[in-house]
Amino acid sequence: MAVTRVYKPLLDRFGLTYPQYLVLHALWEQDGRAVGAIARRLFLESSTVTPLLKRLEASGLVARARNPDDEREVKIRLTARGRAMRERCGRLGETLLARSGMSAAELGALNRRAKALRAALADEGV
Repeated sequence: MAVTRVYKPLLDRFGLTYPQYLVLHALWEQDGRAVGAIARRLFLESSTVTPLLKRLEASGLVARARNPDDEREVKIRLTARGRAMRERCGRLGETLLARSGMSAAELGALNRRAKALRAALADEGV
């Protein structure tokens, strides 16, 4: 929630919510992901990601299309506007780093520890 509070005023300028930003970020990492792959990347359920994608599509940032080889799969691609949004949002990570009071190395170490905790808890079935 604290991260969302830092990002909110910045994302409001772009008409994005923090969850929408995360979806876009997953697509900036790898465009053309399936809905399920985006959900896994964000550790969310597909049913949570789908409404986000619909809103991003309505905003003209992504396009959804069924995979012709597997009609059950929906692929998501960035539009030109969605790709351009990456440049507009480029300073968000720097803002978070500055507000954290940590160095990039410290924040990276904390991120790795949080990921290890999540993985350990997931392995235990929690």
